[in-house]
Amino acid sequence: MSAKNKYTAQPESNKMTYILGGIAVVVIAVLVIGGVLWQNQRSTPQNEGYGSVQNADVQVSMDENGVVALGLPGAPATIDIYEDPMCPYCSELEHQSGQALAQRIDDGDVTVRYHILNFLDRLSASGDYSTRAAAASQCVAETGDAVAYSAFHATLFSPDFQPAENAGNDHSNEELAQAARDAGASDEAAQCIAGGTKVEAAAAAGEAGRQALAATGSNGTPTVVKDGQLVDALGDSDWVSKALG
Repeated sequence: MSAKNKYTAQPESNKMTYILGGIAVVVIAVLVIGGVLWQNQRSTPQNEGYGSVQNADVQVSMDENGVVALGLPGAPATIDIYEDPMCPYCSELEHQSGQALAQRIDDGDVTVRYHILNFLDRLSASGDYSTRAAAASQCVAETGDAVAYSAFHATLFSPDFQPAENAGNDHSNEELAQAARDAGASDEAAQCIAGGTKVEAAAAAGEAGRQALAATGSNGTPTVVKDGQLVDALGDSDWVSKALG
C-alpha cells in the first residue's frame, strides 16, 4: 500500500490530539475525585460518636397501628420515618443520620415516629424477617425504655447486623432477643421477642404502615416526612439540621 493511502496525522492535528487528550484526563480526574469526595460525605455519619438516645427523660410509646414515637414531652417538631428492617437504604439512612437525630431527640427538639414496614419479607431467607424484626421493635417499645429502644433500633439497621437481601440466612427470634438484651432491653422484652409474641401485631402494623406511606405520596423506603412534606433524607446529608433548624 502506498504512503498516500495511509492516514498520516499532521503536526497540528497531533498537537490538538494531545491537548484534547490532556483535557479529557483532567476532566476524568476531577469527576473521579469529586465522586470520591461526594461518596465520603454521604458515608460520614452526622454527629459521629454521639451514639443512640441517652436522655433518660425521653419517652417511648406505641400507638394502635404499631407506630413507635420517641421523644421528650412537648417536643416542637415531629418527623415520621418509614423503613423496613431488610432495606439497605434504610440502613444507610440510620448510618448517616441516626446519631444526629438521637441528639435532637435528647435535646427535646423533635419526636421521631418510626413506621416499621414488612414488604421486604420476601427477600429474607426465612420469608418473614422484616415482620419478626418489626415485632421485636414492638416488644422493646412496649416496655417503655426509650434508651434501650433507640439502641436496639440502631442495631436493627446497622450494616453489621442487617441481613442482606436474598441471602442464605437471617436472624432467628432468639438472635433478635439477644440483640435486644445487648441494647439494654429487659428480660421481659427479650422473652416477648423470642416467643414471637408480637408477630401478628407487627404484620397488621406493616399493612397499616404501607397505607400510611402511600398517603404521603411515596411508595418506598426509607421515606422521611416532616409536617406533611417529604424530605430528601438520602440526597441531603445535612437534612436533620435543615429540617429542625
